[in-house]
Parts: sequence; structure tokens; C-alpha cells
Amino acid sequence: MSSTRVKEKLANGETVFGIFLQYTTNPEAVNVLPDEGLDFVVVNTEHNALDMGDFHGMQFALRSKGIACLVRIHNRDPEYVAKACDTYDGVVVPYVEDVEQTKRLVAAAKYRPLKGEALERVITAGEWPSEKTKAYIAQKCANTLFCPMIESPRSVENLDAICSIPGIDAVFVGPNDLTVSMGVPDERDHPEFIDIMQRIVDIAESHGVAAGAHFSNLAHAQRLIQQGGRFIPFSSDVRLIGAGIRDFLSVLGKEAAGGEEQVI
Repeated sequence: MSSTRVKEKLANGETVFGIFLQYTTNPEAVNVLPDEGLDFVVVNTEHNALDMGDFHGMQFALRSKGIACLVRIHNRDPEYVAKACDTYDGVVVPYVEDVEQTKRLVAAAKYRPLKGEALERVITAGEWPSEKTKAYIAQKCANTLFCPMIESPRSVENLDAICSIPGIDAVFVGPNDLTVSMGVPDERDHPEFIDIMQRIVDIAESHGVAAGAHFSNLAHAQRLIQQGGRFIPFSSDVRLIGAGIRDFLSVLGKEAAGGEEQVI
């Protein structure tokens, strides 16, 4: 599976790179992606009107290129997490901040198909129905990726405990939500935000968990890597298209107005 490569690279201390797909649901779009360098894609069902099923064909197209396909869901319902992981290579869960709730979210992803009382005994006491069941689930869910989003000061306060939960592969920041909650909306160069990003990276890495953030500005992503971030979901389909259009209009507009010739 494509997720195997992502998990191996993270375990080896390497950096993985991805993009968000906000609205691109046609599997043929995969043909424009590079053959090397892109490790994962996050298909987004939060902040839009799309559902998991709308991207269903995309994951198979991505798999043909060896690219893992994660889905960012819109809620923190353990049953929905399990459903997402039954379909995709992994799940991205927004606004995770409560430790006990996070344990159940991770369990929904990593202990499928256990449910109910049997699952609760595993979570609270580490008691499995049998060693056969434990081995079966370990094999079944070995390639599933679980990534909670850190999007509030409370998430950061609880991050040490969150990263202590077995089964978390990476954590990453939603900068808009976090900066708004910090009182510095969208100020991604604010010293307090830069400091808290370093704190997040350091705490996560102390548990062997990769950390990152979803930026659409290359300078911000470069700074994150310099801070030690290793899970880099950069920009999105709509933002990359918009940036490309602005670039060519800027260059060709100057040319048409008699400006200096520019080489692209």
C-alpha cells in the first residue's frame, strides 16, 4: 500500500510531502502529478460541501502512482473515523484537543473492527479478547495512518499526553484556527506563533511523532522544515491553480504593456 512508504519514511526520521485536494474529484487529474516526490494527498471534506464518496475514485488513481490518500473528515465521531479508515489509507481529524476523546479516535482507526465493550476494555485496561484478535488487528490496521490536527492552545497544552497515545503517526497544525484561538488571526509570522510551532515540533518529536502544518506560503513551509517539521501538507489544488494564474497574468500583462521581456 502507498501508506506503507509514508509510515516507513516517518519511522526513519525522513520528511514527507503532500498537498490538499479541496475540489478535484476527477481521478484523471492524477496524471498531472509528478512521478516522484509527492508522498501523500489529503482529500478534504471539511469546509466544503463534499463527502468521502466524492473522492472515492481518486484514492485508486493515487495508489497507481504510489501516493497515499488520506481523508480529512469534518467531525470527531469515532464511528466516522472507522468508516474513513475502512476506505482510505488514513484519516485526518480536525480540532483534536481532549486526551480521552483522542484515545477513542485513535482506537477507532487502529483497532478496527473492535467496537463496544470489547474495544473499551482495550482502551482502558489493555485487555484483548485474545492474542489472536490482537495479532489479527495489528496486521489489518498496520498501514493505517492517523493524524490529529492541533488547532487550539488547549491542543498544545495537551500535546504531550496526546502524542503519548500509541498509534498516532503525525500531528499537524491548522494555522488559521490556531492563530485565531491565540488572538493573532492569520499572523503566521507572529513571534508567538513561530514559538508555538517550535514547541509543537519539539513535543511531537520527543515521542517519535512527526509534526507539521498546512501552509500555502513557501517561506512558511521552509521555516517549518528548519524547525524540524517532517509532515508537510503544502497548499491545495485551488490555491496552486490560483497562484499559477496570477503568475502568468503578471508576466504576460507586463509583456503586453511593453514591460521588460521575462523568461519563464
